[in-house]
Amino acid sequence: MSLQLRLFGGGQSTAGKLTDSNDGSHAIDKSKVLAQTDAGVITPNTPGNFSSIRSVPVVPNPRYFTKEEADAMKGLAKEKSDGARQSKRVYKFLTKIEAADKTVHKEHRKYEGVVAENELGKKRADVGLAKKLHGMRPGYARLGLGIDKADSDARTRIDAIKSKLTGGSN
Repeated sequence: MSLQLRLFGGGQSTAGKLTDSNDGSHAIDKSKVLAQTDAGVITPNTPGNFSSIRSVPVVPNPRYFTKEEADAMKGLAKEKSDGARQSKRVYKFLTKIEAADKTVHKEHRKYEGVVAENELGKKRADVGLAKKLHGMRPGYARLGLGIDKADSDARTRIDAIKSKLTGGSN
């Protein structure tokens, strides 16, 4: 597949074909326009599950801890602190990726808007030309009738000359 087909698609062209959109109707489906870009995206209709993270259970009452428990908690705290630092880095990168995706999405929609506006401008120009050409049809018809009349007049004169030369005394 060529690069151009991969970039711009290889579907069947409808260029120049009469479609329903020519009568002012549309095929803009609101549900498609407002559809989520991914099933996991948080929106008012899909607010997520409000889950959280809890590495250790809540201590419900005051209590004393043993040295072993304290040492284990110290190791777990160090592990979780490092995990939190790495998680913070990853979320920072994910945020940058989301922002980049949004920029590309917005710019593509802006581009599509320009393409749509230019298509309308091109169609307006086509319609203007079609109207102009239709307005010229009577002039061309007059020209054609003039040629037909000239041809008919010439044949009539030629026939008259032939008649004189070949059999006027028949």
